[in-house]
Amino acid sequence: MAGVGGVAEAAGAAGAEEVVGVAGAAERVGSLGEVAAAVPGKSVGGTPAAPGVGVGPKRELRRAAVVVPVEESRGAAVETARMQDALAAARREIGRQRGEIFRAHLALLDDDAILAEVWGRIAGGATAPEAWVAATGRVAGEFAALADPYLRERGADVRAVADQVARVLLGLPRGAVSGDGVVFAEELTPAEAAGLDAGRVAGVVQRAGSPTSHATIVLRGRGIPAVVGWPGPDVAEGTPVALDGSTGEVVVDPPPGVLRRFEERAAAARAEQRASVARAGAAAVTRGGVPVAVGANVGSVGDARVAAANGADLAGLVRTEFLFLGRDSAPDVDEQVSVYLSIAEALGGRRITLRTLDVGGDKPLPYVPMAAEANPFLGVRGIRHSLAHRELFAAQLRAIVEVARRTPVSVMFPMVTSVDELVAARRVLDEAGGVVPGLRVGIMIEVPAAALTAARFTPYVDFVSVGTNDLTQYTLAAERGNPALAGLAGARDPAVLRLIGAVCREIGTGVTVAVCGELAADGTAVPELLGLGVRELSVAPPRVPAVKDAVRRCPDPLPAPTAPV
Repeated sequence: MAGVGGVAEAAGAAGAEEVVGVAGAAERVGSLGEVAAAVPGKSVGGTPAAPGVGVGPKRELRRAAVVVPVEESRGAAVETARMQDALAAARREIGRQRGEIFRAHLALLDDDAILAEVWGRIAGGATAPEAWVAATGRVAGEFAALADPYLRERGADVRAVADQVARVLLGLPRGAVSGDGVVFAEELTPAEAAGLDAGRVAGVVQRAGSPTSHATIVLRGRGIPAVVGWPGPDVAEGTPVALDGSTGEVVVDPPPGVLRRFEERAAAARAEQRASVARAGAAAVTRGGVPVAVGANVGSVGDARVAAANGADLAGLVRTEFLFLGRDSAPDVDEQVSVYLSIAEALGGRRITLRTLDVGGDKPLPYVPMAAEANPFLGVRGIRHSLAHRELFAAQLRAIVEVARRTPVSVMFPMVTSVDELVAARRVLDEAGGVVPGLRVGIMIEVPAAALTAARFTPYVDFVSVGTNDLTQYTLAAERGNPALAGLAGARDPAVLRLIGAVCREIGTGVTVAVCGELAADGTAVPELLGLGVRELSVAPPRVPAVKDAVRRCPDPLPAPTAPV
C-alpha cells in the first residue's frame, strides 16, 4: 500500500433547567471555559455522538503516560527483533477486534513509509521505542497540520496505533477505569472504546473527538451513550453525572429533580430494551402479516453468541475476513471449517451467510502481494480480489461447501459488478463441490451498476443483499469515512432509495432482497425499506431486538417510499 507518510506529504433540553450549547455560548459569556464557570450545576452542552441516556459517578479513563526511556541501543539486530515482536503482538490484539476501523489499523502496521523510517532509525542507533515513537509522531503530526478533515482523522488512526504498539514495547497497560459510571476522557482510541465493559459503563464524555471518529463509531455499535467535544470544567472523581447522547446534554452534579428525570429516562430506556430482548426470539411480522427475517452482522464467534442472545433469525452477514487479517499466512481449510461451524453452533444451528473474503485495496493482506492503487475503493476489492487469487478463493469455497454439508449455509460474493464475475465465481464454487442441498448462493449489491441491472443476476442467485454503506458512497461519490462529507453521505438519500427500489423491482419473485448496511438498523427507515420490497434485514447484534420491534410496528398496508423510485 502507499505509505501514509507519502499521503500526508502529497496532500501538503429535556431534563435540565438550562442547557448551554457550544455554538453561540461564547457570544454571551466569553470563552468556553467561562461558560462552564458561569453555570455551575447546570448543563454544559457538547456534541451528541451516540444515542442513549446514562447516569452514574464520574470515572476518569487513566492511562500510564508513554515515556520513552533514555537508554543505549542493544544493537540493530536486537532492536529490530523487539520491534517485530511488538508489531506481531499488536496485530494479534487488533485482529481480535472487528470492523473496517480495525482492519485499517492493521494496515497501518504494515505501512511501508512508516516501517522504512523505523528500520532506518534503528540502523542509525535508535532503540525500538525511540524509532517507533519518532517515526509515527512525525507522520501523525503531518496529518494533524492538514486542512482536510478526513486526513486529520487518519492522523488520529496513526496516533492510536502508535500508542498501542508503544505500550507493547514498553510493557504499559491500556487505559482503564475504576468502577462503574460515566467515563471521561480527553479522547478514546478505538481499542479503548472496544475494551469498555458495556454492562458497567453508563456513558462516555470526551473532551475532544468528533461524532465521526472511529472510537465514536465503536461506541455507537456497542450501544454506549456518548457526548464529544465537551467544554465543561474538570470534574472530581465520583461526582454524579447525567448525560444524553442524543442531545449532547451533560449535567455535572445535577440537582435532585434533574437527576430523577434523567434516571427515569434511563430506566425507561433499559426497560424497553429488556422488553425488546424478551420478545426478540419471536418472528418479526408487520401488522399486515408480512414476515421479515432479522439477522445479525457478525465478525467472530463472540458476535454470533451475542446475536443468538438477541434473537437473531440468522447471521445475515459473516465477515470472514476476520479469520484472514492480523496474521502472516492464510488459514487452511480445516481451520476455516472449524471456525465457521463454531459460529453456526453459537447461533443454535440457524442459517449463516458467509461472505467470501472481502479484502484488497484499502484492506490488504500481508501475505498476498498487491500493487499500489491510486484509488483503492475503486480497485481490486471483494470478488475482484478473489478472482485474481484463485487458490485462496478456492480454498475458502471448499471450506464453505464442507460446512454446508453439516449446517444451513449461504455463500455471498461481495462487490459484484457484472454477470461475468458472478459466473466465474460460481464456476470456482462448482469446482469446490458446490452442489450441496440447502446451500444458497447470493451476491452483495454495493455498486450502482449492479443495482440497475439486478435482473441479469437472477438466474444465478437465490438472494441478494444490498450493502447500503458502500452503495451510498459509490452513488454519492462521498467516501463514507470522511467526516467532511457526513452531511452528504446518507443512505436515505433519494438516489440511494431509488437504487434499492430498482433492485426490488428488477429481482422479481423467488429471490429474497436483504439489506445489511447501517440503514437496516435505522428503525425509522424500516417501514420504507419494507415498502420498497425488502424482506430481510441484517444489523449489528445488539440492534436485532429494536429492529424486530420496528418491523412489528409497520402499518398495513406498508407505506409507499417517501422518495419516488
